Amino acid sequence: MSNENHLVQVVKEETKGEQWSNKLDFIFTMIGSLVGLGNVWRFPYLCYKNGGGAFLIPYFMFVLFCGIPLIFLELAVGQFTGQGGITCWTKMCPLFTGVGIGGIVCLSLSVVYYIVIMAWALFYLAYSFTNDLPWATCNHTWNTPTCLADTVTCNFTPGGNGTNYYNYTSPATEFWERKVLSISGGIDEVGELKWDLMLCLLAVWIILWVCLFKGVKTSGKIVYFTATFPLVILFILLVRGVTLPNAIYGIKYYLYPNLKRLGDAQVWLDAGTQVIFSNFIAFSMLPSLGSYNEYNYNCYKYVIIVGCINSCVSFISGLAIFSVLGFMAKEQGVDIATVAEHGPGLVFIVYPRAVAMMPLPGLWAVLFFIMLILLGIDSEFASVEGIIKSVLDRLQMQQHRVPFLTGIGIISFGIGLTMVTEGGMYVFQLFDYYAVSGACLLWLTFFESIAIGWLYGANKFYNALEDMIGFRPNPWMKLCWKFLTPTLCMGTLIYLLVDFKPLFYNGYEYPQWAQGVGWCLALASMLCVPLYALLRLLLADGPLYMRLKLLLKPEHDDLETWSRLRRGLPVVVTPDAQSNISSTDFKLTAL
Repeated sequence: MSNENHLVQVVKEETKGEQWSNKLDFIFTMIGSLVGLGNVWRFPYLCYKNGGGAFLIPYFMFVLFCGIPLIFLELAVGQFTGQGGITCWTKMCPLFTGVGIGGIVCLSLSVVYYIVIMAWALFYLAYSFTNDLPWATCNHTWNTPTCLADTVTCNFTPGGNGTNYYNYTSPATEFWERKVLSISGGIDEVGELKWDLMLCLLAVWIILWVCLFKGVKTSGKIVYFTATFPLVILFILLVRGVTLPNAIYGIKYYLYPNLKRLGDAQVWLDAGTQVIFSNFIAFSMLPSLGSYNEYNYNCYKYVIIVGCINSCVSFISGLAIFSVLGFMAKEQGVDIATVAEHGPGLVFIVYPRAVAMMPLPGLWAVLFFIMLILLGIDSEFASVEGIIKSVLDRLQMQQHRVPFLTGIGIISFGIGLTMVTEGGMYVFQLFDYYAVSGACLLWLTFFESIAIGWLYGANKFYNALEDMIGFRPNPWMKLCWKFLTPTLCMGTLIYLLVDFKPLFYNGYEYPQWAQGVGWCLALASMLCVPLYALLRLLLADGPLYMRLKLLLKPEHDDLETWSRLRRGLPVVVTPDAQSNISSTDFKLTAL
């Protein structure tokens, strides 16, 4: 009998999955995913909250030491394994599969509250089809006697320090707080469900479901438009902002740092989590997007490009916002640090104020809020796709995509209803401050750096990268994964815990029970790492050192064989090893 009869060909199964139709689908999906509401909505309000220019120093440090290196790490891990955001960690370092599970928990919570921003934008859009914009005047039922639209011509009573003691509010602020939110006095006062916002939330979920139910081959085409159109509108708003009278005062506040603020742990925490949040690092989403690439795709080149685009868009968004803030501060005769709220509503006050002063304000308002909705849809595409890919890969139930997507929509919509009540903004802030920010993101980022940099091995992963993309990336990436990223993340996390500040919203301090709920949301993802590792160790057989050795070993430790499997090339098993074939450990010989 010939030797061929002693050989069994192994068919490539688990490494084969859905892929992008072409390279442009991946590039535009990455741009659409990473350049989103985190840049236009979250970055400006965190920058404003943390003193403008002082925020930019730690922000760009995190971009260099964490942002770009970790985008590359997660995409490369997904591309190398061909698996979603949970299973990819099982392949690389089984003991740290909890990193992927924790990321999916974070991603699921972000989907719940992120889409509420799109509902707000849709609400504004419905009021934008007129040149008499409702947030530009004070003659509406929701306005108060202290609402003043034309503050330039008003008579103020100046105080000795140059401030104004005349207590008034802008129509944009009153539209946001009294019409859109109908905000209550605190999280204890839930109030009534706002049916108009609920319908907006439902409409956005329906749009998202229609775009996603056929998979990345459909959503990958949609992002060609949704990823580029918002950038054009943002540039127009930037031009309008910097040409406003007194815009220079806002620009100076934005670019000139107050170095004393660098001693505040909150500034570093917000900067670090903004980089991680806006790049969707530690959310288990990027490995899922990378898994749709061909094994030999050069993701390294595009990671640098997309990472730089992401930071540039954040910087430009901040410049546009602070230009308008400078104008508003001089117009109202107040300090720029107090001219608007330091919360998530900043973009819904400042940008509408800017478009109201443009020719054909109705047209620009429509374009702006369509831009916000498209930015949100881009990010939600990738987020929901990341959840679907990761969970269904883990459960090996890829054929149940549509029912699973429907389930995500129904559950997320149900939880999101708590954020479209009169007390909904306080619930929204709990999610933003605890569930998908701060400690949990720094924690997960630290452990994924340790998993690849030390446990799998940075040099070993560089060998895999060379096999995939044909060359070894810059050593800077390896240096970050092993030393700089984990040090910066853990250092900031410790600094946060030592100098922890409870959550406030516009002067309102959350009660202790609400703070406890917030920490439960954070721990829901953080505890996945140690609890999963402990569970696997308890369930494994043998002495403790053997269990650790087994759980720290990659499931596919033979690079040459794994490379052939991922490329779709035939692989065979020697007869004496045939009985030991499994999905976790087997000896293979290349044909």
